Amino acid sequence: MLKGIDTQHVKSQANIEKLIGYFERNRNLIPCYALRKELGLRNSSNKGEKSNDLIVAERQKHNEMSWSKEGSVSLATITALNLNNELHKWFSKGVIDFKLVS
Repeated sequence: MLKGIDTQHVKSQANIEKLIGYFERNRNLIPCYALRKELGLRNSSNKGEKSNDLIVAERQKHNEMSWSKEGSVSLATITALNLNNELHKWFSKGVIDFKLVS
């Protein structure tokens, strides 16, 4: 589709070529939302965003705290373990269960 755009309507052909290259390199990572909908799969990131809100934003952003990258990742990890009832297993055995959900 991008290759079919009339060059007279494009400010920078180099940017179009760069975008085409990006799409070609990342083709397998770009979801087909129509197919996902047809298969009954989620097309929303709201669960991930809510998880981020529970894990990171509530504690770090809303309390006006300043965190280092390492501290933020560490707190998010511990909070996620706690929310998923994996704290005991992590601290006693050093493993957690990863389960895929749709």
